[in-house]
Amino acid sequence: MINFIASAILSGAVVLGGGGGAMQKLVERSGNVYHVAVCARTNPAGTARCHAHIVTDAQGNPLTNTRSPATLPSGFSPANLRSAYKITATGSPTTTVAIVDAYGYTNAEADLAVYRSTFGLPPCTTANGCFRKVTQTGMQSRYPADDNGWSQESALDLDMVSAMCPNCKIILVEATNSSFTNLATAANEAALLGANVISNSYGGGEVGSQSFDAAYTHAGVAVTASTGDDSFAAGPQFPATSPHVIAVGGTSLFQAANARGWTESAWAGAGSGCSTVYPKPAWQHDIQCTKRMEADVSAIADPQTGVAVYCPNSGRSISQTRSTWLVFGGTSVAAPLIGGVYGANGGASLVMYGSNPYNNLSGLFDVTTGSNGVCNSYFCNSGVGYDGPTGLGTPNGVSAF
Repeated sequence: MINFIASAILSGAVVLGGGGGAMQKLVERSGNVYHVAVCARTNPAGTARCHAHIVTDAQGNPLTNTRSPATLPSGFSPANLRSAYKITATGSPTTTVAIVDAYGYTNAEADLAVYRSTFGLPPCTTANGCFRKVTQTGMQSRYPADDNGWSQESALDLDMVSAMCPNCKIILVEATNSSFTNLATAANEAALLGANVISNSYGGGEVGSQSFDAAYTHAGVAVTASTGDDSFAAGPQFPATSPHVIAVGGTSLFQAANARGWTESAWAGAGSGCSTVYPKPAWQHDIQCTKRMEADVSAIADPQTGVAVYCPNSGRSISQTRSTWLVFGGTSVAAPLIGGVYGANGGASLVMYGSNPYNNLSGLFDVTTGSNGVCNSYFCNSGVGYDGPTGLGTPNGVSAF
């Protein structure tokens, strides 16, 4: 509870609650933008929560974009993201990016079609062999029951992979629920199905995580995992702390009048931390954390500088659920974005777990400002070189991946 309160204070959160025992909603603020986490923060031990946030009004109601046919939705587009990170490659159908999430998402293919057609990306459908949705055991039937928050997470993941690797094949693997037992089964299934990249935008406590680590250990496969959205106060999150994954932190991304055309700083809500479980990998050289440190790299995550996503919107009651345009943030943006960059680079046949970006520092933008908490070290403060919130930095083309 102490960590949760600290995170709320750092992010300017306000807890709203209705009368009669209505569920409380934590409305956070980044700059002048309000946002809420789509997955409940109080997940039980042995389970994960997704790390996506949606932009809302001050009461926590999603801000939908009623776009006209002549306008694009609010939030950064694929063209914006590719410009910011200097990604010109578009990938190949020989490369497969798998997305692991919990619960079902009935409208996944239809919603993905709207996103891709709106932004001029090629169709990715079951019929043309680009898109596949399976259960955690690889079935293409008897999908898990839908969960609105996890459906929104899945939509975000599908859209970010599409933005960075529009020609990659995509597999959505739906775990039965958010237990690490089922998510690990889904991650293994993604590898069995031949994925070159596996994106995981969720996390939970490290206690007992070692029994699931093998599911995220696939040599030659780039496995990305988001570091969380509770800032430095929350501590390390699994699977991001596994040395076998690329831990992805978060930044605030703004357009700027400089040579790059963009500027970045650490997002205040991005997770970082020193593992209490996993030994220090040989390729990680920061000196104050004697075990595995997260993050490794980072990308856009601040809801204030969020991305456009077409997804379910719960409205004020479940009967109002429909698909619409929303703006998203969270390190759940960053993990599939980095996964998509790996896909655009042709997969990860030479990747050996989390070490990959440490061998290619020239392919990264170093993020040197901002923090995600109060401390006296790189654990929560960005600076020149490696730091916890942003790792080694953000993509500068595909050469670091």
